[in-house]
Amino acid sequence: MEPSAPARGRGVDTGAETVGRRVRALREERGMSLSTLARLAGVGKATLSGLENNTRNPTLETLYAITAQLGVPLTAVLAGPAATPTVRGAAVSATLLEVFTDTDATYELYRMRVAPGPGQLSPAHQPGVTEHITVFAGVLRAGPVDAPLTAGVGGHLRWTSDVPHSYAAVGDEEVWASLLLRYPRQ
Repeated sequence: MEPSAPARGRGVDTGAETVGRRVRALREERGMSLSTLARLAGVGKATLSGLENNTRNPTLETLYAITAQLGVPLTAVLAGPAATPTVRGAAVSATLLEVFTDTDATYELYRMRVAPGPGQLSPAHQPGVTEHITVFAGVLRAGPVDAPLTAGVGGHLRWTSDVPHSYAAVGDEEVWASLLLRYPRQ
């Protein structure tokens, strides 16, 4: 059964207030100022302040940039375990399905949709993070900006995502895929 298409728009659907609180708490635990985190993540200070104060809805790109600088998986700032938050970026919509850990890593499993049209650029994750995508519908071009990979239905892509990377649907058909992120323990 194909999942229903998510609503249009960008940002986090579930627990936006919690996201802001968690970002602030993680930043403060690390002794980072708002200005320092904004600079390191490459986001505006006003954007980060708005996120922490729940006056701005963060995009997927913004959350990845911030969590990479905090050294945590995306799910460290999303809503609690009972929630299934959906995050949206310029082209990607991803719904969290499960988070699991083992002795070496934390994994996040998402149902991902990539809309046709302009692609999405994502910032680098922390060192050693890998992405694994299996395509169920459409054709996807994704991976490091300087060496993207392409896969169609049944294909699998894998890359180390500690560099800027992109996602784009090839052609007019939207892409449905699973995305598994592996965050090695530090």
